[in-house]
Order: sequence, then C-alpha cells, then structure tokens
Amino acid sequence: MNLPLYLAEYSRLLANPEIPALLHRLEARIAAARAAGGKILLAGNGASASIASHLATDFSKQGGVRAMAFNDANLITALGNDCGYQHWIARALDFYADQEDVLILISSSGQSPNVVEAARRAKELGLYIAAFTGFAQDNPLGAAADLNLWVDSHSYNIVECTHMIWLTAVVDLLIAASESNAPSPAEH
Repeated sequence: MNLPLYLAEYSRLLANPEIPALLHRLEARIAAARAAGGKILLAGNGASASIASHLATDFSKQGGVRAMAFNDANLITALGNDCGYQHWIARALDFYADQEDVLILISSSGQSPNVVEAARRAKELGLYIAAFTGFAQDNPLGAAADLNLWVDSHSYNIVECTHMIWLTAVVDLLIAASESNAPSPAEH
C-alpha cells in the first residue's frame, strides 16, 4: 500500500465542496427535531452499528439531543427471530420512532437489506431520513433518503472513517450553535 496516496484519498473526500452544506442541512434538521421534542435514531450493521452507537452517545451527551442506536443484542435477536433479519430495524422503528425524529441510517454499500427496509418503513412513518453511504452513488438507501451523504470510495475503511468524521462534525455543529445561542455573561 502506498500510504501517502491512501492519506491523500481522505483529503480528497474531506475537501469535497458539497459536503459542508449537506452537514449544515442535517444539523439544522436535527436542531429542529430537538426543538420539537424529537430525537435521533441511528442504525447500521457491523462497523456502521459501532459508529451509530458512538454517535448516539455524542449526540446526547455533547450535542444536547436525545439519541438512540438500534444495536442492543436483545433487540436485534428478538426482532430478527420474530420478524426476520431483513425487517428487524423497521420493526424497531414501530416501537421507538416518533414523527418528530430524525433517522440516521449508515451503510457502506447502501444496499444492506435490513437498512434499506428500515428506510422504506421510515418513509411510511413520515420520518426524516439521513443516509450515510458509499460505494456506488446510485445505491438504494441513498435513493430512499431525504439526505444522502455519499462517500466516493469502494474501501470499507475509508467509507466508514469518513462517515465517522462527518457525523462527529454534525455533533460539533450542534455544539457551536448552542454556544452561539447561549447568553453572554453580561446577560445573566
């Protein structure tokens, strides 16, 4: 592996001029959900589930918005057993989603059947869907989402790490917006 070229690939992806506006759109939608009493729901498979779990904590603890990741072993195995693995996330939405919520679905390929099925169900429930995808730009998850943040790469590690950076950037945007709206010490 040529490490300088590998690192240059991250630079290329992170310097995409379209991404800041998309991240600001997601931050604004999450802020609106928070103001309406909504929360963030996150889901993915494998490393994407780990990203969902990490970000659920960051959105709640640092971003000031309630968040929940669908990756509890009991939830996955119970709903997977009862409804089929392809439908477990969609079924979890039936239990936990409220109309004011934002659903963040993470899939490197954008083709994971259970994640795509969750997007279909979320549409029926009227949820706002943000997809984090990679590989082929015309993937089914991205097509089903209200907002698709697509990584132009076919490398799992690059796609997943870029998703992580973009999502943590949204948390930091929420923090910055909260700090700029806080009263100054002179206003107390």
